[in-house]
Amino acid sequence: MLTLHHLNDSRSQRILWLLEELGTPYEMKRYQRDATTRLAPPELAAVHPLGKSPVITDGGIRIAESGAIVDYVIRTYGKGAMMPPMGSPDYEAYNEWLHYSEGSAMLPLMLNLYVSRLKEAGAPLHPRIDSEIANHLGYIDGALKGREFFIGNSLTGADLQMSFVGEMAKVFNKLGPYPSLGAWLTRMHARPAFQRSIEKGGAYRFAK
Repeated sequence: MLTLHHLNDSRSQRILWLLEELGTPYEMKRYQRDATTRLAPPELAAVHPLGKSPVITDGGIRIAESGAIVDYVIRTYGKGAMMPPMGSPDYEAYNEWLHYSEGSAMLPLMLNLYVSRLKEAGAPLHPRIDSEIANHLGYIDGALKGREFFIGNSLTGADLQMSFVGEMAKVFNKLGPYPSLGAWLTRMHARPAFQRSIEKGGAYRFAK
């Protein structure tokens, strides 16, 4: 059976959400961040050398990286749901969003997180970081204008993969100028499967 190694307040929340959307049978092993350092516990390193989450195991298969996990779970258990047909124009756009989430969009948001901890020492870096955040959020907002989902007329893995970007932007109070992105995130959080994932995965601070 597929096992999700779930760390609180992490990207693994969207994998749990995906499994609930698909109704895929799974087991969940919980790991808790250190209350002081906010780091993952050393037990995760026994699952994957990086000691990060999400990680899934499925028989002899082990996958880290949330985009790769989303892709694997949908191809293996989705029964044709939550992704466009391979080879179609929509599939190429879908695949781009899967990679864009962590490949480009999250970088300025994570830089903002870490540089903010430097306080005054990080001040010279903030104008460039803010510019990059605005560039990416503006791009995302434009892609969602007049649309309910990123691709097609129904939920796909692209929406789940992009959810963490929206949630981090919300944490940093950056959503105000981007109404389409904000409305989309509200719709995603209202989905019954997302709500079930919160109930099963525990408190999730990025969903506030």
